[in-house]
Amino acid sequence: MSLQYFKSDAQDQEVIAALKSDGACVVLNQASPEIIDAVNADFRAPFDKLGRFDESDFNGYKTLRIGGILGISMAAAKLVEHPRVMAAADAVLLPNCANYRIGSLTGIEILPGEGDQVLHLDDSMYPLRLPDTQLQISAMWALDDFTAENGATRVVPGSHNKPPPAAAELDNFSGDILQAVMPRGSLLLYLGTTVHGGAANRSEASRAGLVNTYALGWLRQEENQYLNVPREIAMQHSEKIQRLMGYCCHPGPDGPLGEWQNPDGTWVQEGRQMD
Repeated sequence: MSLQYFKSDAQDQEVIAALKSDGACVVLNQASPEIIDAVNADFRAPFDKLGRFDESDFNGYKTLRIGGILGISMAAAKLVEHPRVMAAADAVLLPNCANYRIGSLTGIEILPGEGDQVLHLDDSMYPLRLPDTQLQISAMWALDDFTAENGATRVVPGSHNKPPPAAAELDNFSGDILQAVMPRGSLLLYLGTTVHGGAANRSEASRAGLVNTYALGWLRQEENQYLNVPREIAMQHSEKIQRLMGYCCHPGPDGPLGEWQNPDGTWVQEGRQMD
């Protein structure tokens, strides 16, 4: 299979159809240079200070990673709530939930000399698989040009339609692996069941990206937004971002998930007080 590419003015229906059929697709030049410049500027100091904190065999030893994105970059919120990403998440996730949440937000900078990341599924953290149900959707934003040499994300189109491979099988994966080569400001969308991974950086420069995952609203979030983003900063974001962070309830058949109690004893759902 091939990896389909779209221009920034493509219709949402076209992009979503490719995402569902292939498990991944690319939209070129989706974010403005000004937003990408602002995000890169916000990320530089955290990358340098905290980027090596999560080094491991999986994350790499020449890759910088940062979380708590909405606490360090107001500009990044424009990518998190971008209409193109919201349209894709709506189409993939809302058939199986009333609302969805940020699963995780991670800034990633692959440095020269890093090797291939182990191929994996983003959904593998959840110990279940439901028929015809995607638990997550991911959006990788290119903060630099993604090239074949500097570590452009590898994806396996069509892998979402196959049984999830075991970890041992991923080590020797034999599927058709393609790289999402794209200019800065472009967007790679892929499903939580799509096999993917970072690629080796054989160039002399780093490449940075921001990967956003969105999960069904009744699942536990991978990254704890309440602890990673100070509440006083969360209050500065849009209502859309606050809801994506998890500051809302998820309706259930026997009551909501995520309700809380005020000091006066009343219970609160979606900002409304109840007896």
